[in-house]
Amino acid sequence: MSKKPVSQAIDTFIEEKITSERLEDIVGERFGRYSKYIIQDRALPDARDGLKPVQRRILFAMYKMGMFNDKPYKKSARIAGEVMGKYHPHGDSSIYEAMVRMSQNFKMGVCLIDMHGNNGSIDGDSAAAMRYTEARLSKEAEFLIADIDKRTVPFIPNFDDEELEPTVLPAKFPNLLVNGANGISSGYATKIPPHNLKEIIKATIEKIDKPDLNVERILKIVQGPDFPTGAIVQGRDGIRQAFETGSGKVIIRSKTFFETFNKDQTRIVVTEIPFEVNKAELVKSIDMLRIDKKLEDLQEVRDESDREGLRISIELKKDSNPDICLAYLLKNTDLQITYNYNMVAIHHQRPVQMGILDILDAYINHQKEVITNRSNFELDRAEKRLHIVNGLIKMVDVVDEVVHIIRQSKNKQNSKENIMNAFGFTELQAEAIVTLQLYRLSSTDIDALIKESNELTEKIEWLTKVLSDEQVLLSVIKKELKEVSSKVGTERKTQIEDEISAIKIEKSDLISEERVRVGVTKDGYIKRSNLRSYVASKQPGLKEQDGMLFDQEVSTKDTLLMFTTLGNYLYMPVFEIEETKWKDLGSFINNIIPIEKNEFIIKILCISEFVEDQTLLLITESGQIKQTKLSDFNVSRYTKPIRAMKVDENDELTSVELGPKHNIIVFTKQANALRFNSTDVPIYGTQASGIKSLPLVGDDKVVKAIYAKSSDDLVILTSLGNLKREKVANIPLSKRLKNPIQLFAMKKRNPHFIRDVSRLSNEQIKENVSVLITAKLGSVQLKVEDIKSSAEYGKPFVDFNTFGKSLFITIETASSESIDEDIIEKGEAVQKEKPVKVPKPKAEPKPIAQTIIKEEPKIQPELKKTENPVKNEPVEVVKESEQKPVEKETKSKKIQIKKLSIFDEEDDWKE
Repeated sequence: MSKKPVSQAIDTFIEEKITSERLEDIVGERFGRYSKYIIQDRALPDARDGLKPVQRRILFAMYKMGMFNDKPYKKSARIAGEVMGKYHPHGDSSIYEAMVRMSQNFKMGVCLIDMHGNNGSIDGDSAAAMRYTEARLSKEAEFLIADIDKRTVPFIPNFDDEELEPTVLPAKFPNLLVNGANGISSGYATKIPPHNLKEIIKATIEKIDKPDLNVERILKIVQGPDFPTGAIVQGRDGIRQAFETGSGKVIIRSKTFFETFNKDQTRIVVTEIPFEVNKAELVKSIDMLRIDKKLEDLQEVRDESDREGLRISIELKKDSNPDICLAYLLKNTDLQITYNYNMVAIHHQRPVQMGILDILDAYINHQKEVITNRSNFELDRAEKRLHIVNGLIKMVDVVDEVVHIIRQSKNKQNSKENIMNAFGFTELQAEAIVTLQLYRLSSTDIDALIKESNELTEKIEWLTKVLSDEQVLLSVIKKELKEVSSKVGTERKTQIEDEISAIKIEKSDLISEERVRVGVTKDGYIKRSNLRSYVASKQPGLKEQDGMLFDQEVSTKDTLLMFTTLGNYLYMPVFEIEETKWKDLGSFINNIIPIEKNEFIIKILCISEFVEDQTLLLITESGQIKQTKLSDFNVSRYTKPIRAMKVDENDELTSVELGPKHNIIVFTKQANALRFNSTDVPIYGTQASGIKSLPLVGDDKVVKAIYAKSSDDLVILTSLGNLKREKVANIPLSKRLKNPIQLFAMKKRNPHFIRDVSRLSNEQIKENVSVLITAKLGSVQLKVEDIKSSAEYGKPFVDFNTFGKSLFITIETASSESIDEDIIEKGEAVQKEKPVKVPKPKAEPKPIAQTIIKEEPKIQPELKKTENPVKNEPVEVVKESEQKPVEKETKSKKIQIKKLSIFDEEDDWKE
């Protein structure tokens, strides 16, 4: 055979068998058919009987099997097989799952299947296999399927045309509203909550009586959803909107109460939970809040549910606030959920979002058809029966002749024909006569026939009225609805509340006050540890060459304000800091609140309360100064740096001090100082840039600005490690922007620049508090009494060759402080003061923190002490790995953290 005929045959085959169509046309047409199928015949309920196809087929199959509520149970596997083989050509697991759901009293408003065995639980446990469980129809299901044998609803062939199945059930109550529905199809979804059967039936009767009924009247009858799990529904406006449009939102809240145990402890007891919430998962989520320490007041969570009902016990710690704990649980767990109505159902073969009035109308119209069809069926049967009864009564009068004719006849058919010809009986009457049993000819049965004839006549008249008078028809519907309500109606379980209770809760309210240790390192690591971990660890966990900038015992209710060189501050509640062991590294600040690469923390203040009468003094290197109320720094959102002071591009924030006092003293790098009254500096907001404080000459820059009293002393730390003690009164009281005085001369070789300045009060002198000098390669600790009034440049306390550049000085705060009452008189250089003792603050005193600066490799591990260059006395040198925080009490919760880049030409720490 040649190739040409073969190719021609292939071309001919392709032309005959293969068609050319656009892909979008093929996909669109196929998906359209698929969507239509799953919308109409799978996922969405019918508005008339409220059932999905699989549910309807299960109930009908059980009806055909005679599995009524007064009959024995049958294996669920047998039922699933019957449904799958005759009506529902899908997997047996989907059929069984639908059966199980219809039997669960925690998911259905009224159960439609009565199941024996394990049919699942509110904890999410799956049901036992279908071979183990048994089932039958419930009484409520029988009301849905009653009268189906009276041609009340249309039937269609099943999938293989061997059986007939109903397209809808007669439904003697509005099942769609009573049991609700939940499903997702292609492009449509439905979510209808269950309602109380008595209320829905009452509303249906009211709608029948008053066709123009409005939603407001319905709301007086149907309060809202009635979930099988009870609980509390909040938001009558959402219910009204859902009843009107089919879409709305309500809040479902658990029912709880407080219970006292162990005299002073409280537990929260949950007795009802929201609809479709998994109880086991709920208990687990609450317990995870305890494990993760998100709600530290939780002590124990137990599921105490038993045969008497649901009960979840949530035990709280002593001194906890039950109301705040409950509010937090409602907000952060499924003890309270949002329920969104989406009342979509199949109406007239299409999906429609329907309000409650539309659903009631659909149900009433369906009942009209059902009652009409049933009446026609019963009327036809009654008329046929009356015709037969009348024939039998007539036959009694001529019974002898009828018997004679039958005996003379050849067979049954011949008997019928003979008596029909002889007496004028119809074929139907003749059939009844020839099949009549002889004992029925007794006088008793004749009386029964006459009575039956009268009853049939009355019934025919009644059915004729039902079919001819709509009001009579509606009265039949109402009567049957009342009968259902009286037999299977139950009382409301869910409580309805008009308004949605807003839960506003501060996270700090959930934190029990506790003393903890907080550390911040110069490399930007922050951590919070309990005091037990702090005591157990000799040294804090640090990266190599890192050091502590803040190390203080604080309360979990306190707040850290961390100020940066760019004029920003980081708001960090202590309870928000992740709790770790003291020997751990902690969290990187930049991962919590991102800051710029060229932005460095220069000051950390620990604030217990943002009081109105306290201010912060802020100053930049260029001398821009301002005061800002402490209360202005209290914010509610703190996920990013917040502006504390507007700083120019070429400027940096260099000093932040907590006050106020009557005097402000500004110090510059080149030993200039200007003292003026604090009233010369206005109080600005956090967005302002401030005003000029003093004139700067050449490359001089501001190092520090402090609050001070005229009775105070000053301790000045120089770049070469000298400490100079000076009285505040020796610095003349001047005005802002006046020329400053020179504290000491600038030498040409090895000049002493001011590194840091700290105020020294009379109380600190009396208590002989500790002084910590921190340098680049270590630190030196001494007492106030060691610092005497001295020469022009002070006395050296830090060996430059051993410790490198001096960085800052920290003086322990005294336990009490006198109130500043300076009397300012014109021309007076020194202020007069009247010291007054103030009581200690209520809060526990906080220890001052020691700043630890990274060590250079040149520091030998064995180096522990060095000789004091002045007194020739040993002074302890603490290496980074061996340094410990100084455990001292302080009045205010603050720590002096100095910027390590005060002098750009001398410091290289940023690199």
